[in-house]
Amino acid sequence: MAPRLSVVVPIYNVERYLDECLDSIAAQSFDDFECVMVDDGSTDSSAAIAEAFAAKDARFRLVRQQNKGLGAARNTGWRHLTEGTEFLAFVDSDDSLPPGAYQLMISTLEQSGSDFVAGNVLRFRSTGSYQSNAHIKPFRETRLKTHVTELPSLVTDRTAWNKVYRRGFFDAAGILYPEGILYEDAPVSVPHHYLAVSVDVLCEHIYHWRERELDDPSITQGRTNPRGLADRVRSMELVREWLLARPEPKFREYLRSYDHNCLVEEIPMFFWWVPDGDRAYRAVYQEHVSRLLRLIGTERLRALRAPLRVKYQLTLTNRMEEFVALQRVHRAYRRRVTRLKARAAAARA
Repeated sequence: MAPRLSVVVPIYNVERYLDECLDSIAAQSFDDFECVMVDDGSTDSSAAIAEAFAAKDARFRLVRQQNKGLGAARNTGWRHLTEGTEFLAFVDSDDSLPPGAYQLMISTLEQSGSDFVAGNVLRFRSTGSYQSNAHIKPFRETRLKTHVTELPSLVTDRTAWNKVYRRGFFDAAGILYPEGILYEDAPVSVPHHYLAVSVDVLCEHIYHWRERELDDPSITQGRTNPRGLADRVRSMELVREWLLARPEPKFREYLRSYDHNCLVEEIPMFFWWVPDGDRAYRAVYQEHVSRLLRLIGTERLRALRAPLRVKYQLTLTNRMEEFVALQRVHRAYRRRVTRLKARAAAARA
């Protein structure tokens, strides 16, 4: 008989972290699973670590391929799943899970009948752990059988690995991870939220997302990496293209909602880092963000708050020196407000 749960772990040059990741999967209280490890052409000892793990635990097996990137490795893992498994999850090979994660998520799906369940996330490093800022809004409270139209903040739930899917839903959706770009999660996770009849949201921390140490940053931790910025914009464009391709009228409204989130939450995340970027980074920001703004429609900017409108107009007209000066003032103001709030909280304690 097929195991009930399939777990896909893409692996690339993570010898420093891989044992901890695989140990956390092996220790799950829900033990009826298979783990498909995909070595994406690692040049360190990662493949040997995975091979040794498979030799001692029959639930783990290793697939090898030439380096193609994270999206391709996830897709390869999906193609190598055992036929007939009921649930599907993804884990990044430098992260880990608490022991009860899959038991909680699968029992929740059994209770609700939803298409997938998503849970809250802790960030961690050697100095400790803290709530993932990226997951605060959608996961403040547990909600079963909900939907992105009922809980709009779910549009920010873009990560692949804090979820357990019903395998039938994932397969029928027919959406695989884009290959050759960073930030490949959103073009799968966001459409799934729109396609689902219902999803479950858990406030419990079911995933531990590693913040790499300063001597070993991941490629997506480089805040002023031009490729990362370009790929993140491309990720948003892929979601838009998927929404535009859907013939059902309700997807026009979904697109309007998604575009609004891009304008007020996702694109403004870039603002913070532009003053720290070099000329190449600023040029990539100006080019790619301007293209996205024109795709969304510059007339949409009129409804935004004045500070956003100004920054977008400076971006569109390539007045980057003025943009940087304005953002530096805004950043200094925000930091001062944060310090004052911290002092006030300390005084009340």
